[in-house]
Amino acid sequence: MNWIELSVTTDAEGAEAVAVVLNEFVSGGAVIEETLLAEAGETIDPARAFTVRAFFSSDDRAGVERAEQALWHLAQLRSMSDPRTRELAEEDWAEAWKKHYTILHIGKSLVIKPSWLEYAPQPHEIIVELDPGMAFGTGLHPTTRLCMVALEERTQPGMRMIDVGTGSGVLSITAAKLGARDILALDLDPIAVETAARNVAINHAENIVRVERGSIDVNVHRNLFDLVCINILAEVICELAPAVASALRTGGTVIASGILDFKADDVIDALRGVGIETVEKKQEEDWVTLVGVKSL
Repeated sequence: MNWIELSVTTDAEGAEAVAVVLNEFVSGGAVIEETLLAEAGETIDPARAFTVRAFFSSDDRAGVERAEQALWHLAQLRSMSDPRTRELAEEDWAEAWKKHYTILHIGKSLVIKPSWLEYAPQPHEIIVELDPGMAFGTGLHPTTRLCMVALEERTQPGMRMIDVGTGSGVLSITAAKLGARDILALDLDPIAVETAARNVAINHAENIVRVERGSIDVNVHRNLFDLVCINILAEVICELAPAVASALRTGGTVIASGILDFKADDVIDALRGVGIETVEKKQEEDWVTLVGVKSL
């Protein structure tokens, strides 16, 4: 299969909006990454520029055109580059996204190592090996990094965790390597489920992490978990707040991310409304991660 890559460069707020638009047209999900200075353009601050990429099968040119039309409408409201497209053969696509990744050091001891790179870890380092494919969650985006730092600080041995919107599975694998012992990783996207399951296997965490297609459910996941990690979008977190609270045991912790800074108060209010009090706010660039504790 050949692929058509559609990419747009914009700022942090625009990147979220572009990803939401593109996710309507591709099953694999859009990927947000910090961009190269040369791609930022004159209207975007290069220090805060992101490129959003989505991949369409080569026989879905109608989908590409519909996505471009939707992006044109969005561009009337947000500053962004014109959409760029290029066709890639399967082997070229496999290499196209690999060039964006390198060894990443996060927090005090966490290291994301792409599966195709060699790395000799230090004795204190915890290695998360990743083959992200087309699933979100590579460590390049601030929200992933902030979540990993919060997990490093909050994960206790033996914890039960639910990872909502697992993407590549990076957060579930991180928690497993930090000592969590029963993790349910959920995603609605079948490609993300496949990718996460593959990454769990690469990291030999199959006995700890179960990857399933679906989302957190107020009627199913009740008082089962010590930790909820939800790295999606502010609006979705607000919508799922009752289910998050239902899933947590009293005293349990939620790590909520994917939140633009001006939307953080909305999420704080939504969590407070279901008995979860925010105890910490982490921020990198325009992105915020909240740590909350269930008090009821």
